Amino acid sequence: MLPHRSLQPSRPGEEPPPLRTLAPWLRETFGRPVHRVALDAGSTCPNRDGSRGRGGCTYCDVEGSGTGALKSGQDLAQQLAAGLERIARRRKRSQGPVGAIAYLQSYTNTYVESERLREVLAVLEPYLEREVVCVSVATRPDCLSDEALEELSRLARRVAVWVELGLEAADDAVLLAANRLHTVAEFEDAVRRAHGAKLAVIGHAILGLPGDGPEGAARTASVLARTRCEGVKVHHLMILRRTQLAAQWQRGEIEPLTLETYITYLADFVEHLGPEQVLHRLTGDSPPEALLAPHWGVHKNAVREALLDELARRGTRQGSRCPRRSEPDPG
Repeated sequence: MLPHRSLQPSRPGEEPPPLRTLAPWLRETFGRPVHRVALDAGSTCPNRDGSRGRGGCTYCDVEGSGTGALKSGQDLAQQLAAGLERIARRRKRSQGPVGAIAYLQSYTNTYVESERLREVLAVLEPYLEREVVCVSVATRPDCLSDEALEELSRLARRVAVWVELGLEAADDAVLLAANRLHTVAEFEDAVRRAHGAKLAVIGHAILGLPGDGPEGAARTASVLARTRCEGVKVHHLMILRRTQLAAQWQRGEIEPLTLETYITYLADFVEHLGPEQVLHRLTGDSPPEALLAPHWGVHKNAVREALLDELARRGTRQGSRCPRRSEPDPG
């Protein structure tokens, strides 16, 4: 395994690290290690149930890029309790306090009636400001109603709240081909509205979607930077079983990125982000039995190290190619 290069926040007078990554930021912000608890609240999506389309995003499996825990018979309260127990065991090993991010991951979690969203958030209530220091809600840009923003804004008075919004690619034609069925403009509007509700936004991007070539990484990062998403998640396109992309890949219509190409795209991507944005994820993973391609055979730490090497080779860093911005925050 490659050695870990330090990405801790710099001391006064020191050169800042080339990437602003999540773990140091969490420790700095919450004063302790913080870990996610992934939760499945039983939501669905507008491009699955027919209100916008059918079949879901072409790359998304039947679990909605989540755990599928609810289908296994484990209700939300049980999922949360089990996740907090796992974190409690980490606390024993670390000999110190550990916090939790309650991550409503599967499908589109604000694509529900207001009453259902309140019911879901009520499950978290006993743990707020204690074990749970943050609530992260995955959703779509076209599913963020005023009522949902009001509920999440109320919650944000007690704990940190992140709205995780999928942009994926800053090209409407690429989004249509991936069956996302929302637009870049809808993403930009959703970020503006979330910021208006005093909520933090984590923007999602996928590099290597069909039709999104080398220039796509820079274009997508530029939109994430311009909209001032506080955090960013990025990963390569993965071909998973039980997806529409699986059939296209089997017919030879899609060629996933090689590791070397992904690192090139990723370096372009982080150079165009804002230097203040926190990188929550630099690559994706999948259960081995679900992944068809690509098979790189490396740990995620190796991806990070390869990215750092590429940035060092270029003499660049996160934000190097992001225009300096003096205009006020649109939120």
